[in-house]
Amino acid sequence: MQPSAPSPAPSPATPAAPRFDERLTAPRSWWAIAGLLGLSGGLIMVPLGTVPMLGGVIVAAVLAGAAVSSYGSARIRVVAGSLVAGDARVPVPALGAVEVLDAEEARAWRTHKADPRAFMLMRSYVPGAVRVVVTDPADPTPYLYLSSREPQALADALDAERADEGRGAED
Repeated sequence: MQPSAPSPAPSPATPAAPRFDERLTAPRSWWAIAGLLGLSGGLIMVPLGTVPMLGGVIVAAVLAGAAVSSYGSARIRVVAGSLVAGDARVPVPALGAVEVLDAEEARAWRTHKADPRAFMLMRSYVPGAVRVVVTDPADPTPYLYLSSREPQALADALDAERADEGRGAED
């Protein structure tokens, strides 16, 4: 019996698999604050009795937890030839230079260097960020500002996706 030929190594990024995927989750301290808000809701209802107090705890905790979860559910992905950041979906060929920003530069681009036309997916609790220039002349957005805990990995994924797009155009 002949040994079977070795199967080819899986490609680093199949079309369906994201090349980069990050969820900008809220810090643990925010969840603790949401729990304290739940307790506050219960304390407000104490004069009305035990059942309303428990209802106040539950309602306030659920509302605070939903707010924290919603804010912390933003995702940044590089998948299928596009950069998907929150509600925005931009094809990689429409993107230009990627600049990795350290904490100081990220703060500057969030404040005095910011352009009001820019798309900004920022989270104050994430120190790093990337700034991606938008090269599409039909798009009035000058750049995308994206908070990221792994800004270099995001920049590398965009560069790799751009290289794959270029290689696909040559074929």
